[in-house]
Amino acid sequence: MGKEWNGKRYHSLNHFLREKFGEKVFKISLDGGFSCPNRDGTISSGGCLFCSERGSGDFAGDRDFSIGMQFDHVKKMMLKKWNGSKYIAYFQAYTNTYASIEVLREKYEEALKQEGVVALAIATRPDCLGEDVLDLLEEINKKFYVWIELGLQTCNDESAKKINRGYKLEVFEKSIEELKIRNIDFVVHSIFGLPGETKDDMLKTVKYIAHSGAKGVKFHLLHLMKNTPLVKLYERGELEFLSQEEYIDLLCKSVEMIPEDMVVHRLTGDAPRDLLIGPMWSLKKWEVLNAIDKAMEDNDIYQGEKFKEGMNL
Repeated sequence: MGKEWNGKRYHSLNHFLREKFGEKVFKISLDGGFSCPNRDGTISSGGCLFCSERGSGDFAGDRDFSIGMQFDHVKKMMLKKWNGSKYIAYFQAYTNTYASIEVLREKYEEALKQEGVVALAIATRPDCLGEDVLDLLEEINKKFYVWIELGLQTCNDESAKKINRGYKLEVFEKSIEELKIRNIDFVVHSIFGLPGETKDDMLKTVKYIAHSGAKGVKFHLLHLMKNTPLVKLYERGELEFLSQEEYIDLLCKSVEMIPEDMVVHRLTGDAPRDLLIGPMWSLKKWEVLNAIDKAMEDNDIYQGEKFKEGMNL
């Protein structure tokens, strides 16, 4: 029998946070008002093909309001569902290290001074982690727990080019080495179902993440949303959706491949109902999560059972 984490066969974020902070901790998703070099013309003006108009921050606060006001508003919504007193300030929308150091410091410090905040999570790009940004993050990490989220999506540079990611794998590798030097944890995003990728391609990315030194992983299903560049590929017949069964099979294989100490931050993602074109089965999130648990139980799958240190990629 493999290891379990609070009755789960994978090392969930909920379990990790309870162990670290002694109680349930909630993420408060914020929009810092940033842009992205892949949108403003610095790298590209199109952005990643799958990225929504809100820079993947569709459930974050409203950028028209201050960080403090956003935090209060999102917290009140969270408290309608669950009770809690500790929070993670999560800068989610667009590229959250893409501004001057003065602006970044101001935004982060405003978030960190909110009552009950115990950690800072920052979603960004590996090509937006200059030395001054890293120094600021290292400074904050000495007072609060910090993790950086990097949207790798795939370790295949050809696939990355197809989705207009805007950087090569070597850029990612350089950035994570800098984060390791400063003892800053990082979480890596992987997307299943990218155009042209086979199941072997997707699992190769998982294998790569498993041996990258990442402290956490987010598994995503590719969502096709209205008003994204990806729609054109779909209309040309160059994009096929994964079925629920295919996605769950990929997830089960992936969980076995990652080390036991890697925290699974997400098994499946959300997309706003009014924007989603497909796959529509993904809207039933709790059904999907229950189906994942059942598949892991039926197939006797536990996290880490097929991970081996030093395995050749």
